[in-house]
Amino acid sequence: MTYMKMHHEGDPRVEIQNAIGDLSKVDIFFNWVLVAVYKRPEKTKSGIFLTDDSRKEDEYQGKAGLVLKKGAQAFVDDANTSFQGQNVNVGDWVVIRPSDGWQVMINGVLCRMVQDVQVRLCIESPDVVF
Repeated sequence: MTYMKMHHEGDPRVEIQNAIGDLSKVDIFFNWVLVAVYKRPEKTKSGIFLTDDSRKEDEYQGKAGLVLKKGAQAFVDDANTSFQGQNVNVGDWVVIRPSDGWQVMINGVLCRMVQDVQVRLCIESPDVVF
C-alpha cells in the first residue's frame, strides 16, 4: 500500500487519548459515535514538512479519526439497518465524510459526532487516507 507516511513523535492514538482525558462522564446517546479528528504532524517520514495551512485543513477536511466512545445502540441491527456483524471499537481508526459529522470540541480536542451508518471504513493507520 502506498500512502504518505507521517513522522510521529509518539503513537497518535495515545496522544489523542491523553489529550482528551477522562470521558467517563461523557455519555453518547443512541447510535452516535464520538470520533477525534486526526491532525497530521508537521513532517512526513521522508522529511517533507507540511505547511501550517495544509495541516489546518485537517480540521475541516480530515477524514480519519479515532473512535473515542459509542452510544449503546451504535452498530446494533434494527428495522432499517443490518450491520452484518460489522462494528468498530473504542481505539479504532475510522474514516468518515467530514460533512456527515457534527463538529464538537471536548477538552480542547476537535471531534466529530457521527451516526454509526456514517462510519465508512476501519483502517490500520490514520495516514492511510486524506
